[in-house]
Amino acid sequence: MSANFLILMSDQHTPAVYGAYGNRLARTPNLDRFAGGGTTFDAAYCNSPICVPSRAAMATGRYVHTTGNYDNASPYLGSEAASWGHRAESAGITATTIGKLHYRAVEDETGFSDQRVPLHVRDGVGDLFHALRDRQPPAYQLREAVLDVRAEESSYSAFDRSVAEEASKFLHDKAADDTPWLCKVSFVTPHYPFVVPEEYLDLYDPDSLPTPVRNSPEMWNGHPAVDIYRTACGLDEPLSEAQTREAVRAYYGLVTFMDAQVGIVLDALRDSGQWEDTVVLYLSDHGELLGTDGLWFKGTMGEMSVRVPMVLSGPGIAAGVCSTPVTLVDVFPTVVDVMNLPEHDADRTLPGRSLVEIAALPADTDRVAFSEYHSANSHSGLFMIRQGRWKYIHCVGFPEQLFDLESDPTESHDLASDPDHAAVLEHCRKALSDICDPERVDDEVRRAQDLRVAEYGGVGKVLEKPLMAYSPTSGS
Repeated sequence: MSANFLILMSDQHTPAVYGAYGNRLARTPNLDRFAGGGTTFDAAYCNSPICVPSRAAMATGRYVHTTGNYDNASPYLGSEAASWGHRAESAGITATTIGKLHYRAVEDETGFSDQRVPLHVRDGVGDLFHALRDRQPPAYQLREAVLDVRAEESSYSAFDRSVAEEASKFLHDKAADDTPWLCKVSFVTPHYPFVVPEEYLDLYDPDSLPTPVRNSPEMWNGHPAVDIYRTACGLDEPLSEAQTREAVRAYYGLVTFMDAQVGIVLDALRDSGQWEDTVVLYLSDHGELLGTDGLWFKGTMGEMSVRVPMVLSGPGIAAGVCSTPVTLVDVFPTVVDVMNLPEHDADRTLPGRSLVEIAALPADTDRVAFSEYHSANSHSGLFMIRQGRWKYIHCVGFPEQLFDLESDPTESHDLASDPDHAAVLEHCRKALSDICDPERVDDEVRRAQDLRVAEYGGVGKVLEKPLMAYSPTSGS
């Protein structure tokens, strides 16, 4: 096919707070209306539940253990692997980006030469705190970020308003251009800070919102890797019920604020007369734990962390729900498909497949979604497989886990030690080993991270700049 392609991306949006995914309390009218005309992927995952690795995987169409973009201090440079921006520009199509990229710098040859309102990692380095792993002290500033709920504008809401404005201008300018265009518009909300413009925070009554799953300490998931994450985030002491409700309220408000910015962009697409000629993809870089097991942010293999919303709409895209597992590495072949780019030998080595093709076929329960995590608040590599109803988690050095998401969507019953599921467990192990050797990858990642920390000046030098609760919009 050949059409315009608009990719809309948010940051840290869990599909659990999205009307089209069944949440009737979430006010997401623009995203809901958009989803109603296209395909909603209800088994979509990020390839690493943290910003930099996730966005690198989406850009290159390759898993982070193959590109080396392991954490928030190993941003995409453009040299690790070609991006879909490179592929488009080699065919004479400019890949315009508006908003957050979280690569290293504008000057790098990432394939995205037209960057508007760009946001990259701090000082072109990122946050080496993420590479400390088991040498990391608790980051209590993360706990404080959950508690700091305010009704006001933040640098993030101001940034997203500017992104929506620039995207609207871009779309109206493109209305006079007869050639197909490719553009990614990337917002930073609903990522914390939990500072929300008052009109959006006031939309929600904290007492009317759902209580997080397993919110009480006696119900928490006690897996060692989860406990490590909890301690590293300063969350061993549970939030009070009132604090939890206020934080949940703030997140809902940020989702609705983000939806309003998406609405501005979609309205510009319609008003400029390009709606019928444009394929639109909405997704997020990872989810938000939102109080599940007393946890916030991302960085675990729990569904709230690693699952993402993904909706595709446009000419030739049927309306409905697709249950085939998909991930962000599927974006690269989707760009190639939608923009009708020439075939390239390297495409055959990509693990992804066009979402346009996937949406047009019956559900494929054999397809595997893969994610991995090698960053802050974890002591060793985490790996996940989703295939059909089964979800398998391999934590290097810790017990493995198995969940039946069809009967247990909240992951409350670990079946890994159940003899009746031994065959399923072995099947999932094989599916993971077909992608990588987790122990070998974990060792390679740790060696690379240790080297970067040493080259920077050692652990003490890294700790002179404590973990950032969130990236500054200035990039420095």
